Amino acid sequence: MQSIDTIRRSIEVEYWVIDDEGRLVEPDDLVDAAPGAEREFVEPMLEIKTTPCETAEQLRRELLGRIGAVLDRADDLDRGLVPLATPLNHGEIADLPSDRTRIQDEIIGADFEYVRHCAGTHIHVEQQPGRAVDQLNTLIALDPALALVNSSPYYRGEPLADGARSQLYRWMAYEGLAHQGRLWPYIDSPGQWDRRLERRHEEFVTAALDAGFDRSTIEANFCPESSIWTPVQLREEFGTVEWRSPDTALPGQTLQLAERIVAVIEQLQHADLQIGGGVPGVSDGTIRLPAFDRVCELVEAAIEDGLASPAVESYLDSMGFDTDAYQPLSSQVDQHQEISTDDARRLRLEYAHRLDEDVRQRSPISAD
Repeated sequence: MQSIDTIRRSIEVEYWVIDDEGRLVEPDDLVDAAPGAEREFVEPMLEIKTTPCETAEQLRRELLGRIGAVLDRADDLDRGLVPLATPLNHGEIADLPSDRTRIQDEIIGADFEYVRHCAGTHIHVEQQPGRAVDQLNTLIALDPALALVNSSPYYRGEPLADGARSQLYRWMAYEGLAHQGRLWPYIDSPGQWDRRLERRHEEFVTAALDAGFDRSTIEANFCPESSIWTPVQLREEFGTVEWRSPDTALPGQTLQLAERIVAVIEQLQHADLQIGGGVPGVSDGTIRLPAFDRVCELVEAAIEDGLASPAVESYLDSMGFDTDAYQPLSSQVDQHQEISTDDARRLRLEYAHRLDEDVRQRSPISAD
């Protein structure tokens, strides 16, 4: 068997920031604690990014090192990072003031509040010459793997779905812009992707103009690539294919998922890709993807039921995931009763402690 060349990969993770009573608070000085630590568009969230890494080990060391540096600063400030996809139960969450957010708020309206309650993970995989279309299509087919890290079933104290964040994004927040938040079908060529991107951008610009914004303000804040929120994207800006579906989760869970995702993409260098026909699966010489309609059925089940869906579990096993090795946080929370504000604060504290333990036990190096 031919050796597989290394493909660079990077991760962006979002965490809720809390004080020592479990209340959502702003990151403040945590932003300066490590390279790649940044504010997100809502007040109580911190994003931590890695650089493109050559290997799984390099990615592990860099991500854990940067999170560890933030946690060291958080200890001094009585702050914590919460690896849950929603705050479980919280009222309205405030934006950081910006024209970009103001435009989205006006276009989407009251439904934009759903987005403010979502914390996720983005995994970037380096595009390979001549194979970017295959990489994109493979990640589209692997979208049901979001079930492996579903981390919150709650929105404002009410049980919503095993993957509440995905439910909020795909079927609630962007209902008025239905092409935006949902998974797009397979493509045949980069040109087809570019045409889709332009159409969606034109729709977005039209909606922004109708909402009263001038074209210069819109263009200063959005380009075709930055005006869409579909879960799998070709990113010309970074030279990557980006998978935006996973919830935020414990760092070890995120790294475990990223390693497998990249391993499948690496196999494309020396495998034939087939779509439809036969049983989906990954082998040394062939990667066979299901028809897109079937992917959508599996994604819906992954969001609604997670790994409790036999169809999702069976499919992911066939695509090379060891589903028994994953323990999604959503499955560890009682999904059948409401959560009070006090219980939500208690659980945020509990999961912030679990994140801290997860990072410390993996012996990260200091941030670079």
